[in-house]
Formats: sequence, structure tokens, C-alpha cells
Amino acid sequence: MTDLPGPIDPPARLLMGPGPISAYPSVLRAMSAPLVGQYDPFMTTAMTETQELYRGVWATDNEATLLIDGTSRAGIEAALVSLVRPGDRVLVPVFGRFGHLLAEIAERAMAEVHTIETGWGQVFPVSVIEEAIVRVKPTLLALVQGDTSTTMNQPLDEIGAICAHHGVLFYTDATASLGGNPFEADAWGLDAATAGLQKCLGGPSGSSPLTLSDRAVEVVRSRARIEAGIREADDFSAADFVRSNYFDLGMILDYWGPRRLNHHTEATSMLYAARECARVLLIEGRDAVIERHRVAGAAMLAGVQALGLAVFGDLAHKMNNVVAVEIPAGVPGDEARRAMLEDFGIEIGTSFGPLHGRVWRIGTMGYNAREDAVLTTLAALEAVLRRFGASVPAGGGTDAAADVFRSA
Repeated sequence: MTDLPGPIDPPARLLMGPGPISAYPSVLRAMSAPLVGQYDPFMTTAMTETQELYRGVWATDNEATLLIDGTSRAGIEAALVSLVRPGDRVLVPVFGRFGHLLAEIAERAMAEVHTIETGWGQVFPVSVIEEAIVRVKPTLLALVQGDTSTTMNQPLDEIGAICAHHGVLFYTDATASLGGNPFEADAWGLDAATAGLQKCLGGPSGSSPLTLSDRAVEVVRSRARIEAGIREADDFSAADFVRSNYFDLGMILDYWGPRRLNHHTEATSMLYAARECARVLLIEGRDAVIERHRVAGAAMLAGVQALGLAVFGDLAHKMNNVVAVEIPAGVPGDEARRAMLEDFGIEIGTSFGPLHGRVWRIGTMGYNAREDAVLTTLAALEAVLRRFGASVPAGGGTDAAADVFRSA
């Protein structure tokens, strides 16, 4: 070949969409650190440190706290395929695209999937979820916390006790919410939770933090099968073993645990990134980071409203870290987003399904949950709106946002 591509040289971007976002500089530096072997003492120590760091992020004492190598969807699939036996009933309350995803993955795990739905832009009252649990009698409740497709944040704090009372495992997908919104794994009675790095945790996509309660670990261990070639004579082998090899949490627990039983080669650079995401969060302070996301989100909300833009959904249950803005009549949504990107180097998002082409989703998360990023985005949005004929007050968005930051 003579026409080989040059080295990777990405353009400068401010990622202010629903994710991925611009990573913390120290996370990018961590990813460039030298590789070591998967059983090097440095590597196994880094794995153990990462587990302890994420116990702080999740607010849990769960020993079974680790990373799944893969994007946040890999964590979801590992949790569901390992906790759900074929034929088990799984209840999925759906209030956006990612509830549909949980139902799809559970169905592929051969569960008997039951869904309840509410309108996009709303969340479920606890009483509705409890009624469905009583009616369906599921083995597992699978519930998204923050669904970026709608920007809604489902309250979880009362649901764990309901699940425990009815003998139901409680799993949540916290991909878009962890780190930027309150999350209390132990206090809320979670049995399993998964996330990703590319939202409020301020890293790249490619690693999925996961935590399991002792009750969830019992289910996983009851389905154990260690693959031939590394299996020892006294290793238990279940008849209804987990049907995925890569996502078998039993084998992954053995890889991260004292046995260090080989399962796959840990993605070293992603481990470094995940470790640094958690370290940065805990150094700043978990509550302080959540508050920073709250303030930045409130500032962005005030800014778009001051520009005269309508906001989609129930604002009482909006996530801190993303807002859905109704695209003004007469403004071509995709062209305006393209102008934001090409002229200002700022990425904002659209949405899916019934909201595609109707809203823009603007994120304030991770490294970008800060004043200069919010004000720069609002200034660029004002200029683009004016270019496409929208009547917006000069400086209205940035002034309103700056007021929020000053008051905080």
C-alpha cells in the first residue's frame, strides 16, 4: 500500500451531547501509561484498587464490585444473562429507549419478559411498579435509573425494599446517571447495577463498572461452570450454567477474585482509565461531584429557557446532567447541530424514536460539567439559532446561566 492514512489526529471538540463526553485530562494520561502483563503484581494491585474505588463510587460494601471489559451494554448483558435463567419472569418498566433495551437483552437471555410503559418524558410512581411486581411475580426487576433518550431520572430509593419484600432481585442500569446524580447501592437495596465511563464518570466508552449484592452473587454462583482446560476436579458445574462464556459473571468473579482464574486478558488501558475516573471522583468528593453536575445542569436549563426554548419532559424528574430542548419551529434541527459542530466545534445530540428530530439533547457531565463549557455552548447555540431565523434575546442564555453559577 502506498496511500497509507496518517496518524490519528482528531479535531478539537467540546462534547456537550448526551454522551460520550470529553474525558478528564488525567484519564487520557492514564490511558497512555505502559502496559504490563495481566498477572504482573502491578496489574493485579491496580485491579484490587479499582474494585475498592468503585465501592466508593457505588456507595456499597459489595465485595463483588469490578469492571466488565466492553461498553456499558456489555455490563448490562453480563448482569442479565448471568442473573436470569431461561423461563424466569423479568419485569421491565419502560420510560424511554433504554428500557426497551433491557427488555430486549432479557428476552435474548430467554426470560419471560413483562413490560409496563409510561409516556416518554415521565417516570413511574413507586405504586405502579409495586402493583406490577405483585401482578407479574418476577424473579428480577430491571429498571433504568437515568434514561438519556428522555433525560428522565427514575426514583429508586423506595424500590429496593419493595423488591426485597416480594423476593425479587433488583437490577438497575445507571449508565447515564452514575456520578452525576445521587446513587446509593446499599441504602437503596440494589442487587445489581451497571454503568459506563462515558457519561458523568468522565472517561471513554469501553469499560462497564458493575456491583453485585451477596444475594446476586449466590444466584451467579449457583449457575457456575468453569470452562474445560482450567477447571479443577472439585469445581462445581451447574446444569443450568450461564449460556454466555464472555459475560459469565461467575468466571469473571473468579478472574477478579483470589483465584485469579484466567477468563480473558483484562483491557489494561481501559482499567487504567476506569481507575482514574473513580479516583478523580472520590478525590473531589462524591457529593461534591453530584452537586457540580446539579449546578451545571441547572445553569444549562436556565440558559436554554432564557433563550425562549421549551424544555421536554417532567422537570421535577430531569437528570442533572442532560436537558432535552424542543427544536424551535422553522429551525432545521440537524442543520443547526451541524453548524454547532462545524463552526464552533461543539457537539450536541438529537434523540431516538418519537423524539427524533423534535428535541436536541445537551449534556453537562463529567469534565464538561463546568461553567466555561456551559457558557460557551449557550453562546454558540444563540448564534446558530439566530442564523436560522429564530428570535432570541442577545446574551440571554449566558446571562441566565452565569447567574446560576454565581448563586451557587
